[in-house]
Amino acid sequence: MVLTHAHRAVIGLGLLTLAACSGSGSSAPDAPSVTSAVGVKQLLFNWGSVPGADLYRVKENPDGASGFSQTGADLTAGQTSYRVDVAVHRQDWQNARYLVEACNTHGCADSADISFAGSANAAIGYFKAANNGSGDHFGATMAVSADGNTLAVGAPQEGSGATGVNGDASLNNAASAGAVYIFTRNGVGTWTQQAYIKASNTEAGDLFGNAVTLSGDGTTLAVGAYKEDGPDSGINGTHQALNTATDAGAVYVFTRDGVGTWTQQAYVKASNTGAGDLFGNAVTLSGDGTTLAVGAYKEDGPDSGINGTHQALNTATDAGAVYVFTRDGVGTWTQQAYVKASNTGAGDLFGNAVTLSGDGTTLAVGAYKEDGPDSGINGTHQALNTATDAGAVYVFTRDGVGTWTQQAYVKASNTGAGEQIGYAVALSSSGGTLAAGAPYEDTSITDSGAVYLYTRDGTGVWSQQAMVKAANTGAGDNFGRALALDDGGDTLVVSAPGEDSAATGIGGDPADNSINGAGAAYVFTRDAADAWSQSTYLKATNPDTNDAFGISVAVNGDGGTVAVGADLEDGSATGIDGDESDNNSNAAGAAYLY
Repeated sequence: MVLTHAHRAVIGLGLLTLAACSGSGSSAPDAPSVTSAVGVKQLLFNWGSVPGADLYRVKENPDGASGFSQTGADLTAGQTSYRVDVAVHRQDWQNARYLVEACNTHGCADSADISFAGSANAAIGYFKAANNGSGDHFGATMAVSADGNTLAVGAPQEGSGATGVNGDASLNNAASAGAVYIFTRNGVGTWTQQAYIKASNTEAGDLFGNAVTLSGDGTTLAVGAYKEDGPDSGINGTHQALNTATDAGAVYVFTRDGVGTWTQQAYVKASNTGAGDLFGNAVTLSGDGTTLAVGAYKEDGPDSGINGTHQALNTATDAGAVYVFTRDGVGTWTQQAYVKASNTGAGDLFGNAVTLSGDGTTLAVGAYKEDGPDSGINGTHQALNTATDAGAVYVFTRDGVGTWTQQAYVKASNTGAGEQIGYAVALSSSGGTLAAGAPYEDTSITDSGAVYLYTRDGTGVWSQQAMVKAANTGAGDNFGRALALDDGGDTLVVSAPGEDSAATGIGGDPADNSINGAGAAYVFTRDAADAWSQSTYLKATNPDTNDAFGISVAVNGDGGTVAVGADLEDGSATGIDGDESDNNSNAAGAAYLY
């Protein structure tokens, strides 16, 4: 039986009422009667108290063939429920079988075994804003904490005029002001919306939430608002209410205390704030939350390298820049570096994508409009502009005294005009694995897209390890539009928001291309021999035309939680696991958790 979200409140794979089998002449307890259900990323077991039982054990046969062994510790006689968390995108759990054993000193009695085959779609979380509204584009951006228990979702065109945290979400008087929503999972695996976050100086058109990033523990959040108009430079300027630097952009940093309360810690601007720079178009935090990198891909400075002296000049239109900030032990932020490409060029859009390693000492920056013809690493023709919009990625490292230097200029192995490598970038926690998306790569099929994987050796030398494509490569799929790596760099999530198949959920049939622009995401894994392969094909549980599923993706530290955004999804539901079939809220947006 295929389970849907509409069923989930009462999902069960049936009441498994089991015949008593106390064992002839023994005083072992009867077998428990178990009910099972599926929740968001979890399997749930419940049974009635069995007379004479001193304890219970839950046993798992992980592949359905290798035999049962105990999962978790013994449960006391008063514990009659159990939860198994699952990584929905890892399909092996669907083959697993479970049973519950009731035991006392005289022996044990097993329930019949329980299968969850066919229940993958029911375990996928469907997340909507509490104040879901048409045109909000919820899911355009997202981030997930390393432990997978905190999810941040941006809705950059949300229209409330509220300010701060948990304000009045019903005030639709500031069109496209933007908002961010925080969802958390509690100790029993239940997801709820924890916070509704707005800027301290909410203004129509600021697009707060166009970029989001979380620290590893989920307690620090940085949010871009790249259309914010404030003229201040530096941290916590006093002219937030002024709008005299159109589209200069800003970033807001929030922190969460031990009881779950979020507060704004900093209002962050560039050292050379300029109208139209779009500071905050991309943001990334280190794992500990003390290093922040911000892209301003329309910044016009002509400098190359680090901390150039011509920040006030605007003679390289849309060359782009990245700014690095650090936080001290008392929560004070300061700018550490103004970072430019080694071959700064007008129109390169350096800083369109940024990513930091876990310790904040490695930074990768995309410049998807860079025009160099080189292939591979550190080519010698950086000054040439003969491969229009081929794109590039730049890697920088920070030493122990806070000095940044460029380590590598990274190009595709098959550089081609218009392929736009660097549209998306991701680093492993160590900084030793880099993924770079090229959504318009088309060596085989026009704009099908590709992702390039690079690794760094112990001496700091980078080399390309793999180029990956979708198993169902299609024209215009834009594979590589968004991507994410887990901490170890062995799990890669790649989106293809232009993909057209009608498949649903996990591992569906990709051959039916009847839903234009429904979108898809793909999970790849790296084995011990450093070979990459596609492991899972992800779709929305409710795919629809032009939903752009995959416009954003995120993955937690161990790769067990994957989040995918679909900012053009039209569902009218609110909260978690509402009705997916009501499409009366155009481009409200949704997020899916696997």
